[in-house]
Amino acid sequence: MIRIVVALFPILLLAGCISQQPVPAVDRSTSRAAAQPAGPGYYTVKRGDTLYRIALEHGQDHRDVASWNNIANPSSIKEGQILRVAPPGAAAEPVTDGAVTKPIEVGAAVESRSLDQPAGSVAATQQNGALKREPRVGKEPYSDEAYARLNKAGSETAKPAEIKPEAKPEVAPAVATGPDDVPWMWPTSARLSAPYSDAGNKGLDFAGKAGDPVLAAGDGKVVYAGSGLRGFGELVIVKHNATYLSAYAHNRKILVKEGQQVSRGQKIAEMGNTDADSVKLHFEIRKQGKPVDPAQYLPKR
Repeated sequence: MIRIVVALFPILLLAGCISQQPVPAVDRSTSRAAAQPAGPGYYTVKRGDTLYRIALEHGQDHRDVASWNNIANPSSIKEGQILRVAPPGAAAEPVTDGAVTKPIEVGAAVESRSLDQPAGSVAATQQNGALKREPRVGKEPYSDEAYARLNKAGSETAKPAEIKPEAKPEVAPAVATGPDDVPWMWPTSARLSAPYSDAGNKGLDFAGKAGDPVLAAGDGKVVYAGSGLRGFGELVIVKHNATYLSAYAHNRKILVKEGQQVSRGQKIAEMGNTDADSVKLHFEIRKQGKPVDPAQYLPKR
C-alpha cells in the first residue's frame, strides 16, 4: 500500500501543477505613464523645484496649483511628477469664432440649363423623386440680337447689390495684453541700484534703508507671503489679473497675508536684507509667469 501511494505522489503533484494557470504579468509602469497627462498647461517637476517656485514661474497662486493636483503638503512634490499649472479647461483646443460645421447634403439636385438660357429662367418641379426643370418662357430662334439681349438680361439679373463691409463687434481680450492694463506705480522712492537684465537680474533693485516702506505697485491679491523661495528672502507676490504678477523680495517684515486684497500704493512690507548681502528691494513684474522689464511698465520718474 505504501508503495502504491509513493508511486502515485509524483503523478498527483504533476497534475496539480498543470491545472494551475500562470498569472499574467501586468506592466504597471506603462499603464501609469499612459494615464499621466502632458502638453500645454502641465509641468514636469525637476530636481530642486518647489511648489512655490513652480507657481511663480507660471503666474499662478501656489494654493491653486496644489488644489488642481490634490496636493495637501506643498513639500511633497517629487522629481518627475507631472503637475497641472493652468486652470482646468485652459489648455483645451480653441473654438474658432463659434463656427458650426454642417454636413454637406448628399444627393442634392444640381441645376442644369443650356448656355443660351439666362439664370433664373427655369422652374423646378419635383416629379417621381427626380428634379424636373421646365422653361418659364418659350425659346426663340438664335440670332445675334437675341444672344446680346439674353446676355444683357442675365448680367442685370446677376448684378449684385452694393455690399458694405460688415461691422465686426469689438471683442474684449481674454487676458491683459499691454502695460496699460495695470496702472503701475513705483514700489518705493529709494534709489534704483541695478536695472533689469535678460541675462542676469530679472527685475529692478532699489537701495534703501532698513524699514523703508515697500508699496504695492497695483491693485491685486496677495498670492504669496513668506520665505519659501530660496534667493528671495521674505517675499510678497501680488496677482493683479490673469496675466500680471508683481514680486517684492528681501523684506525684513511682511505686513500682509496670503489671500488679502491690496490697493495700489498700500504699504505691504518693510525693506530689509533677508537672503541678500545688503538692504534692498528686488522688484519684479511677471507677465504670464515670465519676467519682463519693469521700467517699460512703470511711469517716468
